[in-house]
Amino acid sequence: MREKKQWKDLSTPQKVGGVLMGIVQVSLLVAALVDLRRRPAEQIRGRKAWWALAAFVNYIGPISYFLFGRKQPTALIAAE
Repeated sequence: MREKKQWKDLSTPQKVGGVLMGIVQVSLLVAALVDLRRRPAEQIRGRKAWWALAAFVNYIGPISYFLFGRKQPTALIAAE
C-alpha cells in the first residue's frame, strides 16, 4: 500500500497546480454566493438556499448554478 504524499513530498509544479486549483475553486464559490445574494429570487430557478448549498460542492456546484440556476434575461425590444 502506498503512503499518502505530504506537501513536502510534492514537486514544485504539483504544489503550484494545487494552489491554483484551490484559488479557482474558492473564486467560483465566492462568485456564486455573491451573485446569489445580489440577484432577486424571481431571477433564480429554484430556491436560493438550495443553490447556496450546492455552491459548496467543489467546482460542480458553482458552475451548475451559473449554467442552470439563473434565469436568462428576456431581450427588451425598444419601441420606436
